[in-house]
Amino acid sequence: MFFDEFGYSFREALSRTWAPRGRRPILRRVESERRSVSAAVGLTLSGKIYTRQFQGSMHSAEVIQALKHLLQKMPEGFLLIWDRARIHTSAETETFLATHPAICVEWLPPYAPDLNAEEYCHGQVKRRLRNATPMNDAQIHHMLDGGFAWLRQRPELVLSCFHAAGLSVNQLWLE
Repeated sequence: MFFDEFGYSFREALSRTWAPRGRRPILRRVESERRSVSAAVGLTLSGKIYTRQFQGSMHSAEVIQALKHLLQKMPEGFLLIWDRARIHTSAETETFLATHPAICVEWLPPYAPDLNAEEYCHGQVKRRLRNATPMNDAQIHHMLDGGFAWLRQRPELVLSCFHAAGLSVNQLWLE
């Protein structure tokens, strides 16, 4: 399982859009400078996408909650492939992993986010949500849920996430 986190705020980057001829597009946004919602995402070779959302920035405690969520979904255990972010290498996270041998950890090389297929997975969702104008955190949660639901229905896009990471995966493993 490829694993990563990302944040979504009211100040996401804008992209080109349209408006009636002779008028400027108007996007009304909530003014905020802080990360509003964080999501932990796990992507499997079978194309399953597991998500867990949190308010604000993620810390080790939230990573552990996400890993517990994944263990509930896959009690037999899994291979966890992730980067060396501080919240992954913290003493708290290491202690949790040491007490849960069902999770086998493989580390990605330092400074290599392009090797993590999940980076491209949440990139697809963030790209789909460009120019969205949520008015509150509940709407952000709803939009992210909808974005991942949309991606789950497109196995060819999920497969392309593995290809973008340089993995020669010909098809998703069906369970």
